[in-house]
This record gives sequence, C-alpha cells and structure tokens, in this order.
Amino acid sequence: MGANKKKSWISNIIFIGLIALVLFTPVGSKLKYWASKLMASFTPSVQKVEKRERLTDYHWQLIDNNGQSFNLSQAQGKVIFLNTWATWCPPCIAEMPVMQELYNKYRNNPDVAFVYATTDPKATVDKFMADKGYDLPVYYIQSAPPPQLASNTIPITFLIGKNGDIAIRKVGAADWNSKKVTDTIDQLLKE
Repeated sequence: MGANKKKSWISNIIFIGLIALVLFTPVGSKLKYWASKLMASFTPSVQKVEKRERLTDYHWQLIDNNGQSFNLSQAQGKVIFLNTWATWCPPCIAEMPVMQELYNKYRNNPDVAFVYATTDPKATVDKFMADKGYDLPVYYIQSAPPPQLASNTIPITFLIGKNGDIAIRKVGAADWNSKKVTDTIDQLLKE
C-alpha cells in the first residue's frame, strides 16, 4: 500500500470514528469542537502542474435542486469544485461545514462552479440541508460520471481548472476551506 493511500485510509478511519462518537454518544457535543480542529489538519494534496491529469470528458447528466437538467459540460471553462456525497455518509457530513465556508467565499464568482452530486432522494437532501443550514448547490446524478471522475467511494472531491486540469482528486474528508485550497482556486482562476 502506497504512503498516500495508507494516509488516506487512516484519515478516513479516524473521521468515521470521530463522527460515530459525535453522532451516537452523549459526549458527542463536547467532541464537535475537537473534531473540527482535527479536520483542519487534513488538507488535500494539490497535484503539481506538470503531473495533472486533464479531464477530457465533461458529459455528465445531472438535475439541479429546482428540477432543471444540467450537464457538467455547462461548467467547462470554469474552475469546478465537484464533490460526490450522501446524507448517510459520516465523512461527507464531517466536511460539509468547511465546504459551506468555501462555497460562501466563491459563490458570487462567475468563473467558479460548485457541484455537489448525490444519488440521495431530493426530499432527504432538502431536509438534511435545511436542518444543517446549508445552501450548497446540490445536483442529482442521472447518468454515470465520466471515467476520470468515477469512484466507488464517497466522498470524492475534485478541483478542476479552467483548462480541465485536475488539480485535486481527494477520496475522503478534508479541510476544503484551508489556505492551500483557496490559494489553489485563486491560482486556477488566473490561468
């Protein structure tokens, strides 16, 4: 097992354990503070420019939260923050607060597209988002993703440059509102 895969596997186990403690034990509320501090130590790795894989197929049929058809190709030419998640997934839930913070920073930038893709039922997602106070742009998966974005594991998150270069491909939870991520988005916006 490679060092990166081992580190990712270990971080996912830690997150699952912490989420279980927070959700299913009486001491959970006291652990929320420490869980958020621990999450801050998990920043995703950014691929060096010369080693980045380029997304070649943007065709992925989704439906937005208003029932409108959306194809990922509509975001081509923008910086794309793409996360595949589910309401029942502890690591997905753990990273949502920092994803909301990141979204809040870039939500008004027309050159950044946020796509939170799920197969969960709309009613379940709507309740989850309302209960948590999130307003992330949710899309419902209607077809298989392009091969370069396919995964059997969630959460999986991609940060894709305007030219299609995949700067970040992260399986598992991470601190998406870190300086490293925001600096990477800012650099991708300049390219």
